[in-house]
Amino acid sequence: MAENSLFAILLRSRWWISLAIACGFVLVSAALLPREYALAGALGGVPFAIIGAIALKRQWGAPSASMVEAQLARAAGMSWNEFAAALESAYRQAGYEVKKTTGGADFVLEKGGRTTLVSAKRWKAARQGVEPLRELDAARRAKDADAAVFLALGELSENAGAFAKQAPIRVLQGADLAVLLRAS
Repeated sequence: MAENSLFAILLRSRWWISLAIACGFVLVSAALLPREYALAGALGGVPFAIIGAIALKRQWGAPSASMVEAQLARAAGMSWNEFAAALESAYRQAGYEVKKTTGGADFVLEKGGRTTLVSAKRWKAARQGVEPLRELDAARRAKDADAAVFLALGELSENAGAFAKQAPIRVLQGADLAVLLRAS
């Protein structure tokens, strides 16, 4: 789906907007179309109702913007030891076995026979370059890990973002990072 298509925009918007559009189709069809065509006109709202349902499912239980902001501000104020302890606690609560490591990654997570490397030491940097992601990817390959996760409060440079997409590295920022830390 194109990033700026109507449905993509509605999926990023509040769920009730799509449902309001669907209701609008029903009301306009009932008011303006002859009775025998009103049902056909109202069916034009079905895609909007489906998009609204998908958006509701995505947004259900999602953190509020103020909670995300507060959680990220709390993380920014932590020392490395506090942040590492919070991450360990959050991942343990999610069912992972957590081990500290060195050399491109900070933690090794194991769950269900899958190994994931996590790099979090540079979480406070305002802008991340590609080098820490390369180190994480090299560590992932060296340890034959199934996945890699890079945590950051700041932005990724354009090159770093492209590298993360090319290499199988999941970048955890913003709301996703706040949700993880909320579990700790």
